[in-house]
Amino acid sequence: MKVRKAVITAAGRGTRMYPATTTIQKEMLPIMDRDGICKPAIQIIIEEALDSGIEEVCLVVNPHNRGQIEQHFAPLPPEELKLFKGKEWALLQSAQIQQIAARLHFVVQEKPEGYGHAVYQAREFVGDEPFLLMLGDHIYTSGSDKRCARQALDVYEEFEANLSAVQQTPAELLHLFGTVAGERISENPATYSVETIFEKPTEEYAEKHLRQAGLLHGMYLCFFGMHIMKPAIFDCLQYAIDNDLREKGEFQFTSAQDRLRETGDRYLAFEAVGDRHDIGIPFGYAQTQAALAIHSVYKEQMLASLVRQLAVPQKNIPEAFRS
Repeated sequence: MKVRKAVITAAGRGTRMYPATTTIQKEMLPIMDRDGICKPAIQIIIEEALDSGIEEVCLVVNPHNRGQIEQHFAPLPPEELKLFKGKEWALLQSAQIQQIAARLHFVVQEKPEGYGHAVYQAREFVGDEPFLLMLGDHIYTSGSDKRCARQALDVYEEFEANLSAVQQTPAELLHLFGTVAGERISENPATYSVETIFEKPTEEYAEKHLRQAGLLHGMYLCFFGMHIMKPAIFDCLQYAIDNDLREKGEFQFTSAQDRLRETGDRYLAFEAVGDRHDIGIPFGYAQTQAALAIHSVYKEQMLASLVRQLAVPQKNIPEAFRS
């Protein structure tokens, strides 16, 4: 079955980006995209899904950020349109935003009860179809001619199995990511049949239980922030919610993924060709902007600027900013 729908979770409070997120929601933080246009992060993420062939998108929001996001995708009033007279790029962007808005749905996670709980709110929207699941604070740059979401959709269409995109990640970063291990599939060497899933393991645990044959020592397969799931995942999430099975006070998505795997429903992981960028932390936000700028229409200017800045003698840098 073709994957037509995407769910993007955007219900986090953005506390790690304080004080910037006091007045603007994390998902609305501005970033210059590859086309040179400054957009809120959530628009870039939605465009990743739509440009990859998705037809409908559901945003899981919280009661506080829904208004800001809806306002962004609302039509510009006539008096504001006048401000952009003669600016064809802006009028084109406004029209594109309205095309996106026509495909958007919203559901609200009333209380912050975890990522798994946020995903569960989209059950009615998903219905009985497979769906693409993305994070509202992850932006991707592809290392191939296909967007990362399109790569995932292609693998799903080949195997029609539950699927998580993964990326080889060094041991010192394991505390940030869910991690998997499994057996390589001969038909597609970058794809694995998942046998083990663990959320943010310690290096010691990973060394014993999550080593993956064929990877360099100290490297592991960690979640890329992008999954394609069959609707059976909602039964696993409901089981956790009905039985109040929380981890650190929250309903985790990883636990539902592992339960789904244990039921015998085929579960695969594939190595995405590209990079994930987390805008939900200060360095990740800076890294995201740098990555998009280097892949943008301003690539040459950006690289020239970096060369100039790197050439500045250390002695000219204020003491507070020296490494």
